[in-house]
Amino acid sequence: MSQPEREAVTVSDQTVERTVTPPYTPMAREILREWVQTDSLRKHCEAVAACMGHFAEKQGADEDLWVAVGLLHDMDFERYPDMDAGEAGHPYVGVRYLLEIGWGSEVTRAVLTHADYTGVEPISPMERTLRAVDELSGFVTAVALVRPDKSVHTVQVSSVRKKMKDKAFAAKVSRDDIREGAELLDRPLDDVIQDVIDALRASADRLGLQGILVPV
Repeated sequence: MSQPEREAVTVSDQTVERTVTPPYTPMAREILREWVQTDSLRKHCEAVAACMGHFAEKQGADEDLWVAVGLLHDMDFERYPDMDAGEAGHPYVGVRYLLEIGWGSEVTRAVLTHADYTGVEPISPMERTLRAVDELSGFVTAVALVRPDKSVHTVQVSSVRKKMKDKAFAAKVSRDDIREGAELLDRPLDDVIQDVIDALRASADRLGLQGILVPV
């Protein structure tokens, strides 16, 4: 039997209640695996999710929901990578899909805020945290992977700071975005970097950042 067509959902500022029920993380991970096939993008979303969970726990927020937002924030990027396509591209396509299946505007607004070109400014702690950890988690991952042991366990704040000064390293990662993320959280950048390192260490096995043995 054919499925009834869903009514198209338009991205707007209207508040839409969430109808999906917890636990959210398994559902979000299933969506991620359906929409994203490349290992690198899956791991990026997992890294952001790990950071979101870490920060949620520290703030006494809904860890399950924050992790889900991290998993979903780039769900449509592989299929719709054109960031100049307006509402026909990332992250709007994913946001419309999430609204259609009941994730509600709290989640979809957060997803919109991680991309500054949407013009949706991060306001809530969840939104501000997502903006703060998105670029930084990718940068810390890159720092880990160029180390001889390829391990996040040996990455220090000082090594991240040193790589930030190297304009040729991970050149596509905006250092300004990283600094502005810490400002959004009203915390020293070094503290935010340390929290991201700690979050990635806790999920190192899932992220492939546990490292390798290096001959002495």
